[in-house]
Amino acid sequence: MDNVRDISETAAARSVRQAALAAARQNKERRAQQENHPNVRVLENLLDAPGKVRVASPKKKKTLIARLKLRHMVIVASFLGLVVVPAIVGTSYMLFVAADQYHSSSSFSVRSIDSAGAASDILGMFTQSSGGSTASDSYILMDYVMSERMVAELDQHFNLEELFKPRGADFFYGIGKDLPIEDKLDYWRSMASINFDMSSGIMQLEIKSFDPSQSQEITNFVLARCEALINDLSMKAREEVLKTARSEILLAEKRLADARIALREFRDVSQEVDPIEGAKLATQLVGGLEQQLASLNADLSTARAQMGEDTPRIRVLKARIGSIEKQIDFERQRLGSGGATGEQQAATGNSPQAGQDVAGRLQIYEQLETEREFGERTYTAALAGMESARMDANGKQRYLAVFVNPTLSEMAQYPARLLNSFLVLLAGLFVWGVLTMSYYNIRDRA
Repeated sequence: MDNVRDISETAAARSVRQAALAAARQNKERRAQQENHPNVRVLENLLDAPGKVRVASPKKKKTLIARLKLRHMVIVASFLGLVVVPAIVGTSYMLFVAADQYHSSSSFSVRSIDSAGAASDILGMFTQSSGGSTASDSYILMDYVMSERMVAELDQHFNLEELFKPRGADFFYGIGKDLPIEDKLDYWRSMASINFDMSSGIMQLEIKSFDPSQSQEITNFVLARCEALINDLSMKAREEVLKTARSEILLAEKRLADARIALREFRDVSQEVDPIEGAKLATQLVGGLEQQLASLNADLSTARAQMGEDTPRIRVLKARIGSIEKQIDFERQRLGSGGATGEQQAATGNSPQAGQDVAGRLQIYEQLETEREFGERTYTAALAGMESARMDANGKQRYLAVFVNPTLSEMAQYPARLLNSFLVLLAGLFVWGVLTMSYYNIRDRA
């Protein structure tokens, strides 16, 4: 029994000792893994905690220190190269090399005569809400000032390469030589700015150069070109409106002239100034003949009651009655009653204009007279439209209202030296920070 008990105790002690050894080995492996983790190594290297017992060999510890010194030197060198040196160079350039720039500003507005006349005071000329009708012209001016056309005109008048040539060693803000028009346009856009306030319709122009008098001269030139452009656009719009009105007048004049010529030809052919009056006279003539016919018929009836048919008086009365009846029939045929139709007369060659049909001539005359009257009314309406278009074009004519003349600077305000130096420093810090964080991010994930 004692032997069995000893054997069981020995087995139990061995199993406990094996379990303890296994636990100790797992703890050692876990501790080794934690010590070898990159984050732990970085923290240990940065903190260098006192009392930390390093298990690594002296050779491995020396290699780790050398790597830490190299990494720190690279970081410091990158900070100096990306932040300190550019900041010093940029600040020195801004303070000692960059040439002074003087600006000249002007404020103006594109107005129309009708909107300016409707304003009750001088302020209303520039702040009236109706000025929105000239907003498109204002945007045209903005595009024109910043266009290649303006650069070409400035280059022709001032010679931009001579005007903006580098002052001293300031090659950054000066213009180069023999540049294409695109590069000159980019440089001009860096030296000029124009803003438009939609609510008030006021435009603000600012131009920079290396001399205050030159800035003022350039601004005056730009304003003069803008005024010429507005006048040209206004004149073209006015001429376009008046051109349409003039074409309407020419058409009305031609129509009236054709109607008058046709009426004159009709009068030459018919030999009547006014067929209406001729028709009235013909009607009166027929009426008079009918009265005579009625009187002769009454005399004939009376004579028949007193004498025979073969008496000379009755024969005379019958002859006169027959003549009057023929005359009445002839006059009625001339009036068109009972005669041939217009188509039959045209077929037989007896046209109304030949004097064979008063009704036909009267119809043609009324048509010609109606055409003439319509032509006169059309011509009168065209003249009135021409006058209205002229007044409307004059009322909507645009002009450039300059209420702040180009200024003359007494102190250089450009370039913004402190601001530009700070921006260089900020840009260097940003680049250095991004590169440093990217390096540590890649290193931790490696």
